[in-house]
Amino acid sequence: MVREGDAVPDVTLEMGDGSAMPLSQLPRPLVLYFYPKDDTSGCTAEAKDFSDLAGTFQSEGTSLLGVSKNSPKDHAKFTAKYDLKVPLATDPDGSVTNAFGVWVEKSMYGRKYMGIERATFLIGQDDRVIRAWRKVAVPGHAQNVLAAARSLKADPSS
Repeated sequence: MVREGDAVPDVTLEMGDGSAMPLSQLPRPLVLYFYPKDDTSGCTAEAKDFSDLAGTFQSEGTSLLGVSKNSPKDHAKFTAKYDLKVPLATDPDGSVTNAFGVWVEKSMYGRKYMGIERATFLIGQDDRVIRAWRKVAVPGHAQNVLAAARSLKADPSS
């Protein structure tokens, strides 16, 4: 499980266009948020919240990337349906979600199953996790992440 202060795992994501992108090649600082599934109520609200703030994150010099196990085709539909401004990547083989420790046992209505835990990581210039939010509650989360990203300007060593 990746924690604050840890080095970011050396993993490769499948981007929306189907290309492979090593996480190490994405611009820093980076907000990497994991969510369970496209077009579900909580995931849609989270994606819309990050999209509403995407321009502000960009002006702060922070990149955003959402990750789920949905296919690039599903991501394209989700992005178009809600006019999302955040790029989405997929983790078809589970290597990224496993590396970050967000592929976990969940329980709903007494049934146990494996799925993605909603989690967000703020990754600094040094490829270390500056902040980690786990078991995220969606309301206000994107604003909290933005506040943490803004604090990087106050502490450029991050």
